[in-house]
Amino acid sequence: MTSILGLGYRRHWQDCLSKQRERDDRIKLLRASGYGEPLSAHERHIVDRHIESLVTGVKTSTLDPQDVLKAYGKVAVQAHEKTNCLTEVMVSAASQWLEKGTINLKGPLAGVPVSLKDTVVVGGFDATIGFSSFVGNQVPEDGPMARLLKDAGAVPYVKTNIPITLLSFESANDVWGRSTNPYNKKYTPGGSTGGEAALLALGGRVGIGSDVAGSVRVPAHFSGIYSLRCSTGRWPKTGTRTSIPGQEGVPSVCSPMARTMDDLLYFSKSIIKMEPWKYDHTVHPLAWRDSVEKEFADKVLKVGVMRTDGVVDPSPACTRALEMVEAALRDQGHDIVEIDPPSPFEGLYLGSQLLNADGCHMFKSFFRPGEWEDSGARQMSSLFSLPRPLKYLYYLWVKYFRRDDLWATLVKNWHPKSAYENWQLVAEREAYRMKWFDWWNEAGIDFLLTVPNATPAVPHDGMKHAVSSCGYTLLFNLVRSPIPKWVYSELSIVRASLITRPGCCRS
Repeated sequence: MTSILGLGYRRHWQDCLSKQRERDDRIKLLRASGYGEPLSAHERHIVDRHIESLVTGVKTSTLDPQDVLKAYGKVAVQAHEKTNCLTEVMVSAASQWLEKGTINLKGPLAGVPVSLKDTVVVGGFDATIGFSSFVGNQVPEDGPMARLLKDAGAVPYVKTNIPITLLSFESANDVWGRSTNPYNKKYTPGGSTGGEAALLALGGRVGIGSDVAGSVRVPAHFSGIYSLRCSTGRWPKTGTRTSIPGQEGVPSVCSPMARTMDDLLYFSKSIIKMEPWKYDHTVHPLAWRDSVEKEFADKVLKVGVMRTDGVVDPSPACTRALEMVEAALRDQGHDIVEIDPPSPFEGLYLGSQLLNADGCHMFKSFFRPGEWEDSGARQMSSLFSLPRPLKYLYYLWVKYFRRDDLWATLVKNWHPKSAYENWQLVAEREAYRMKWFDWWNEAGIDFLLTVPNATPAVPHDGMKHAVSSCGYTLLFNLVRSPIPKWVYSELSIVRASLITRPGCCRS
């Protein structure tokens, strides 16, 4: 047994080092080809242009897509040197795709470089999602997500870092290392799409992330960019890998991220207008409706404010940001109202049980001996694996000695669920969704405003102290946004455009 564990440990580090060398070699080749040089005036002009302007330039032949790729390749190299945000470096391959005509430069995203969360399957490149056991898992053909992007004219050029397990608001793993916040290297850029957020904050244009409990919203909040958690079935998802395949208790969605609000809107519209349901069976066949966008653009909105989830009150910085947005909306003439929605704690309780109904066995099955586990995810997995008698003693200690009823209630039933127990939880989830549906109709609000997270960006390994702060984002994956006036991307983007820059509470 010892020799088997030792072999697994050696194989783990061999694969980690091989991927790091591969990435370093690709970056060295780029630097030798001029990617290490400062941006020229022309390249700075390219990087400053919004997506729509880039597309127009490429389609009218006033911009060479190879020049656009090189400018953003330089940005990616610089951002990586500062934050360790990249995983797979695909710039050279992207240049060949352009030369060979693999990318449709007549599409709505013609020539636009798009960065991808490491989970997205691109032919010829790994999607390790931070597990050394996934090293070498590349397939020859693009997955549906990458194929759709190329058909739209987009140029996938880099993939970005994530936390191992994908279940943390940090981004670190043994395979690729730790990503840092673009403003302070002692802090995390967020997770699980954290490397993406760091790149976009430092000059990237648009990217693809995924979100099961806040994985595009929290990085946007921590790093100061824009993201949209799309409604379930509105954005393509097939063609990505995950650490928890088969998990359906809390729906995960792939979603867009961008440096600016204008880019987020244009990118989202472009993807929907590509009819993604023809690439992915999980997408609803619903076209982009300009009429809905126009209807809500000039409407006086009734905005409900959720100031706390009742579990972890927002920090002063986040409260200040919420108040800034509230004031901006009020100044624009919108109606701000206090609300009392169905218990957010109940949502956190159900979400935490359903998301890990397997007792964390699935993502733990991918670990090799000695592989590092994120401190936040480890807090969950260790409690889920704790024998029930010991867990009950822990529950009693938390409840009666620490006098923390909320945490005690959360962890009391953190154990692997039988099919019978899981079905019971799903039934409770559906009843909870109905509560939200009825409450939303009765409240008559157009959208709900709350903080993206209880805290600003946390120091590295800070999630071990902040696991229960995810209720502000997990809640809306659990309810699946099944609310009459908050279903489709058009409305979500219109509402988002009324709000100040995410991440304004980084301090």
